Amino acid sequence: MLPPSGTQRFISVMDPRPLVLLFRSTWADTPIDLNAPLNSGPWEGAGRMRFNRGWVLAKNDARFLYLALDVTADTGNDPGTSDYFWLTFDVNRDRAITSGRDINFATPPNQPENLRKQMYLGPNQWTGLQETPSETRKEFGPSPNSAANHRIWKFRIDLSEIGVNLGWPLGTPHTFLGFRVRSQSPGFMEEVPAGFGGDFSGLRQLIFSRKPSVDPALLGPVIGSVGLIPTTNIAAGGRATTDPGYFIHAENAAFGGTLNLIGNGTRMASLWAAGARKYRIQMAPPGGSYADLLSSWFNYRWNPSQGRYVLETFAPTAAGVYSLTNPAHDYSIDDLLIQFPTGAFPPGLHRFRVSFFQNDATTPVSAPNQVLSLFIDNHLPQAVIDSVQHGGAEVSACAIQNLGAAPDGIRFRITAHDPEGNLRAVSLRATYGDNQSATIFSEAWTPALGNWAGFTNRLIPPRGTWRPPVSCAYSFILTASARTTNGYSYIGRTDAHRNVTLIV
Repeated sequence: MLPPSGTQRFISVMDPRPLVLLFRSTWADTPIDLNAPLNSGPWEGAGRMRFNRGWVLAKNDARFLYLALDVTADTGNDPGTSDYFWLTFDVNRDRAITSGRDINFATPPNQPENLRKQMYLGPNQWTGLQETPSETRKEFGPSPNSAANHRIWKFRIDLSEIGVNLGWPLGTPHTFLGFRVRSQSPGFMEEVPAGFGGDFSGLRQLIFSRKPSVDPALLGPVIGSVGLIPTTNIAAGGRATTDPGYFIHAENAAFGGTLNLIGNGTRMASLWAAGARKYRIQMAPPGGSYADLLSSWFNYRWNPSQGRYVLETFAPTAAGVYSLTNPAHDYSIDDLLIQFPTGAFPPGLHRFRVSFFQNDATTPVSAPNQVLSLFIDNHLPQAVIDSVQHGGAEVSACAIQNLGAAPDGIRFRITAHDPEGNLRAVSLRATYGDNQSATIFSEAWTPALGNWAGFTNRLIPPRGTWRPPVSCAYSFILTASARTTNGYSYIGRTDAHRNVTLIV
């Protein structure tokens, strides 16, 4: 946040979240094809957890959790109603069953690769099976854990569906999970933990990786990346653009939310070898001069003897100096220089620089001169349904409107505006009936739009009308999404709703 008048520091504080590690995922450098055997290369080096009948393997990237239940004890090739799995996630990570939030994945009878989800309603109570963007594949064959042919269940779980965000600022992104595997031949059923459908207190904890193998050539000379975005992909105007196949596809994106400035690992090692043990980070706000940027945060260091991450606290001294971490240590986020929230920062171009010192915090250690410029914008775009019209007359909210014969319909005037020019996408859709929906209008950012500010009071459709498919109560939803990233994903959107009943 900005300092009071007359001070020379930017200060933020972050609260700890205690965490106990049970097993951890590793980074998937390339998306894993679920149709490929578990013995194939992409699963190599996956995180592992042993259970009585086999192993759990886990990898993740910025979008998906790749999970395998390697049931080495299930040597009978008989999938179907007698061989099945359950896979449960505590979406809000409170170790308690939350109705409508927590998820159990399963498959319908005789459809072992048709993944569906059901929401918990309470202990041992669920909704019916629902659609899911996540996927599963079955396999019967060898694995790195057993040369004998056996049952393997593989999953690609959408991180957003299970409430995981790699940019989550308060500690390590993680989830709690439980599972059941059932085999007809040989006959067994195992739950990990036993009875998890009625009690989440014993769910196993999975820590997600935020350590991709970024090409060193893409990293900046000192501040290597902002989250997963290399600083070489950030233009002088402070907006980021990455390749479509990169971990996060940023398109002329501004920055916001909580940011992680991560050092160039090779440079951090050389600075450590040269005696660097302290550093200072300074920021200049739009039109202002440099001042110390002060923040407190937490990172987790892997302790092999304890088999878990150990919480460490990071904060500056009274003189605004931080302690450099040993590059040889394994942290949840390696080479993290600072983590700080930007919600109170004014929109515009902010500049950052880092200087290094010996342990006395005064003797400088030479490092490349890098100034990182970030356009920070936490303002959400404006989304307004200005009017719903029939025959040129306003249809008020909650009205019941009779339409004439086809092609008679309705029109809209909508506003989707972002004065800082960081609008990413706009959509207007209608929902009605039993989970029915229809898209009325959509527009997304393209390079030709540059710093897209959007539009005001636009007529939709510009010619003709939109005619509802059936007589029903309709909810019209206008969504304006920001072209703003925290370095791990896009953040920020605004929704506007208008409800009317239309008779055709």
